[in-house]
Amino acid sequence: MQHRTSSPIENVQIDEIDRKIISALHQNGRISYTDLAKDIGLSRVAVQARINTLMEEGVIERFTAVINPEKIGITVSAFFNVEVEPKYLHEVADRLADEPVVTSLYHMTGPSKLHMHGLFTSNQEMETFMREKLYPLPGIMGVDCQVLINRYKSRMGMRL
Repeated sequence: MQHRTSSPIENVQIDEIDRKIISALHQNGRISYTDLAKDIGLSRVAVQARINTLMEEGVIERFTAVINPEKIGITVSAFFNVEVEPKYLHEVADRLADEPVVTSLYHMTGPSKLHMHGLFTSNQEMETFMREKLYPLPGIMGVDCQVLINRYKSRMGMRL
Protein backbone atom coordinates (compact mmCIF):
# COMPACT_ATOMS: atom_id res chain seq x y z
CA MET A 1 0.00 0.00 0.00
CA GLN A 2 1.16 3.47 -0.79
CA HIS A 3 1.18 6.02 2.03
CA ARG A 4 -0.84 9.13 1.28
CA THR A 5 0.77 12.29 2.55
CA SER A 6 0.78 15.98 1.91
CA SER A 7 3.94 17.12 0.21
CA PRO A 8 5.43 20.54 0.78
CA ILE A 9 3.79 22.96 -1.64
CA GLU A 10 5.33 26.23 -2.61
CA ASN A 11 3.18 29.25 -1.93
CA VAL A 12 1.38 30.55 -4.98
CA GLN A 13 1.06 34.29 -5.28
CA ILE A 14 -2.57 35.31 -5.67
CA ASP A 15 -3.84 38.85 -5.95
CA GLU A 16 -7.05 40.53 -4.80
CA ILE A 17 -8.88 39.59 -8.00
CA ASP A 18 -7.96 35.94 -7.50
CA ARG A 19 -9.27 36.18 -3.93
CA LYS A 20 -12.57 37.60 -5.21
CA ILE A 21 -12.86 34.77 -7.73
CA ILE A 22 -12.06 32.14 -5.09
CA SER A 23 -14.55 33.68 -2.67
CA ALA A 24 -17.32 33.73 -5.30
CA LEU A 25 -16.61 30.12 -6.28
CA HIS A 26 -16.57 29.12 -2.62
CA GLN A 27 -20.08 30.56 -2.26
CA ASN A 28 -21.35 29.10 -5.55
CA GLY A 29 -19.15 26.67 -7.44
CA ARG A 30 -21.70 26.55 -10.26
CA ILE A 31 -21.61 30.27 -11.09
CA SER A 32 -21.08 30.87 -14.80
CA TYR A 33 -17.95 32.54 -16.10
CA THR A 34 -20.17 35.31 -17.47
CA ASP A 35 -21.88 36.03 -14.14
CA LEU A 36 -18.58 35.80 -12.28
CA ALA A 37 -16.97 38.18 -14.76
CA LYS A 38 -19.77 40.71 -14.18
CA ASP A 39 -19.34 40.42 -10.39
CA ILE A 40 -15.54 40.78 -10.55
CA GLY A 41 -15.39 43.41 -13.31
CA LEU A 42 -13.35 41.41 -15.82
CA SER A 43 -14.11 39.77 -19.14
CA ARG A 44 -15.42 36.22 -19.23
CA VAL A 45 -12.20 35.11 -20.98
CA ALA A 46 -10.02 36.74 -18.28
CA VAL A 47 -12.00 35.08 -15.48
CA GLN A 48 -11.83 31.69 -17.22
CA ALA A 49 -8.06 32.07 -17.72
CA ARG A 50 -7.55 32.97 -14.06
CA ILE A 51 -9.63 29.98 -12.89
CA ASN A 52 -7.67 27.67 -15.18
CA THR A 53 -4.40 29.05 -13.77
CA LEU A 54 -5.66 28.62 -10.19
CA MET A 55 -6.53 25.01 -11.00
CA GLU A 56 -3.17 24.32 -12.70
CA GLU A 57 -1.31 25.77 -9.70
CA GLY A 58 -3.33 23.63 -7.30
CA VAL A 59 -5.01 26.55 -5.54
CA ILE A 60 -8.38 25.17 -6.64
CA GLU A 61 -8.13 21.42 -6.17
CA ARG A 62 -11.58 20.40 -7.40
CA PHE A 63 -15.22 21.35 -7.67
CA THR A 64 -17.73 19.28 -5.74
CA ALA A 65 -21.26 19.19 -4.38
CA VAL A 66 -21.72 19.48 -0.62
CA ILE A 67 -24.30 16.92 0.48
CA ASN A 68 -26.29 17.14 3.72
CA PRO A 69 -25.76 13.61 5.12
CA GLU A 70 -28.97 13.62 7.18
CA LYS A 71 -31.06 14.20 4.03
CA ILE A 72 -29.81 10.89 2.61
CA GLY A 73 -30.15 8.82 5.77
CA ILE A 74 -26.66 9.20 7.23
CA THR A 75 -27.50 10.25 10.77
CA VAL A 76 -24.46 9.35 12.88
CA SER A 77 -21.40 11.59 12.71
CA ALA A 78 -18.50 10.43 14.86
CA PHE A 79 -14.97 11.60 15.61
CA PHE A 80 -12.29 9.09 16.55
CA ASN A 81 -8.86 9.42 18.11
CA VAL A 82 -7.01 6.25 17.23
CA GLU A 83 -3.72 5.47 18.95
CA VAL A 84 -1.47 3.27 16.82
CA GLU A 85 1.93 1.69 17.39
CA PRO A 86 4.35 3.86 15.40
CA LYS A 87 5.53 1.04 13.13
CA TYR A 88 1.93 0.46 11.95
CA LEU A 89 0.86 4.10 11.63
CA HIS A 90 1.15 4.43 7.83
CA GLU A 91 -0.38 1.01 7.15
CA VAL A 92 -3.36 1.76 9.40
CA ALA A 93 -3.78 5.23 7.86
CA ASP A 94 -3.76 3.78 4.34
CA ARG A 95 -6.34 1.13 5.21
CA LEU A 96 -8.63 3.57 7.01
CA ALA A 97 -8.35 6.08 4.17
CA ASP A 98 -9.82 3.45 1.84
CA GLU A 99 -12.94 2.99 4.00
CA PRO A 100 -16.01 4.68 2.46
CA VAL A 101 -17.42 5.72 5.88
CA VAL A 102 -14.24 7.66 6.71
CA THR A 103 -14.64 11.27 5.57
CA SER A 104 -11.38 12.70 6.92
CA LEU A 105 -8.22 11.29 8.44
CA TYR A 106 -5.28 13.18 9.94
CA HIS A 107 -2.03 12.31 11.70
CA MET A 108 -2.02 14.48 14.80
CA THR A 109 0.67 15.43 17.29
CA GLY A 110 0.95 13.17 20.28
CA PRO A 111 1.81 9.51 20.63
CA SER A 112 0.98 8.22 17.13
CA LYS A 113 -2.54 9.55 16.98
CA LEU A 114 -4.84 9.44 14.00
CA HIS A 115 -7.83 11.74 14.13
CA MET A 116 -10.68 10.45 12.00
CA HIS A 117 -14.22 11.45 11.15
CA GLY A 118 -16.82 8.99 9.94
CA LEU A 119 -20.43 9.12 8.80
CA PHE A 120 -22.77 6.20 9.46
CA THR A 121 -26.41 5.36 8.77
CA SER A 122 -26.89 4.14 12.34
CA ASN A 123 -25.15 3.38 15.62
CA GLN A 124 -25.22 -0.27 14.55
CA GLU A 125 -23.29 0.50 11.37
CA MET A 126 -20.72 2.46 13.41
CA GLU A 127 -20.37 -0.38 15.91
CA THR A 128 -19.91 -2.90 13.08
CA PHE A 129 -17.25 -0.68 11.49
CA MET A 130 -15.40 -0.44 14.78
CA ARG A 131 -15.62 -4.17 15.51
CA GLU A 132 -14.91 -5.49 11.99
CA LYS A 133 -12.73 -2.83 10.38
CA LEU A 134 -11.05 -0.65 13.01
CA TYR A 135 -10.22 -2.88 15.98
CA PRO A 136 -8.66 -5.72 13.92
CA LEU A 137 -6.09 -3.40 12.30
CA PRO A 138 -2.50 -4.10 13.34
CA GLY A 139 -1.02 -1.93 16.07
CA ILE A 140 -4.26 -0.39 17.36
CA MET A 141 -3.56 0.57 20.97
CA GLY A 142 -6.66 2.57 21.79
CA VAL A 143 -9.74 4.15 20.26
CA ASP A 144 -11.64 7.11 21.67
CA CYS A 145 -14.96 7.82 19.92
CA GLN A 146 -17.20 10.83 20.29
CA VAL A 147 -20.56 11.09 18.53
CA LEU A 148 -21.71 14.49 17.29
CA ILE A 149 -24.85 15.81 18.97
CA ASN A 150 -25.30 19.14 17.16
CA ARG A 151 -23.40 20.90 14.38
CA TYR A 152 -23.16 24.65 14.89
CA LYS A 153 -20.67 25.40 12.13
CA SER A 154 -18.98 23.39 9.45
CA ARG A 155 -16.92 24.99 6.72
CA MET A 156 -15.43 23.46 3.64
CA GLY A 157 -12.24 24.96 2.27
CA MET A 158 -10.11 27.71 3.70
CA ARG A 159 -10.73 31.18 5.00
CA LEU A 160 -9.70 33.85 2.57
